Amino acid sequence: MANAHAMGRSHLDFESSASQTRIMAHIYIRMDFGTDEEKAQQARHKLDVWKQAFRLDKRLLYKLDRPESGTNETDSKVEPAEKPAARASGKTAGGAKGKSAGKSSGAAAEKSGSAANGKVSLLVRLYFSSHEKLSEQRWLDRIPSEEPFKTASPKVVHQSDPEFESTDKQFEALE
Repeated sequence: MANAHAMGRSHLDFESSASQTRIMAHIYIRMDFGTDEEKAQQARHKLDVWKQAFRLDKRLLYKLDRPESGTNETDSKVEPAEKPAARASGKTAGGAKGKSAGKSSGAAAEKSGSAANGKVSLLVRLYFSSHEKLSEQRWLDRIPSEEPFKTASPKVVHQSDPEFESTDKQFEALE
């Protein structure tokens, strides 16, 4: 055995030119909701429910894309600014009625602001390992066939597709 090892022919000591672990392939699903912010929020909520219920923490990621308004950070920064005003109006109006009215007016203002901005699209990334091909295929079949998604004309982008690289860059650029 020492002779085989000295000659570099040991089965345990093969040099590998590439890593033996495969990079997990990911697939994107692009959905365009047009100016329908309500449908986009329904879709986002449904993805959140699935993510929690099926423990899809890093396997299912999504980002909302509003090309004319920038990133989601602008929406999340606007929301906290409205909450103190809603709390102040809730205290002056008295009770929970004022608070709920403040929340609904803040939500209405957010929807009208987003609708005025224009198009909303949702970019979903499925990121399953090679031994989870069946789960990956089930989610690829399920997501585009469900109600809020099928009206958004979902388009599946695989790694072999020519627009995959641009879609990947777009997903990484979104907040």
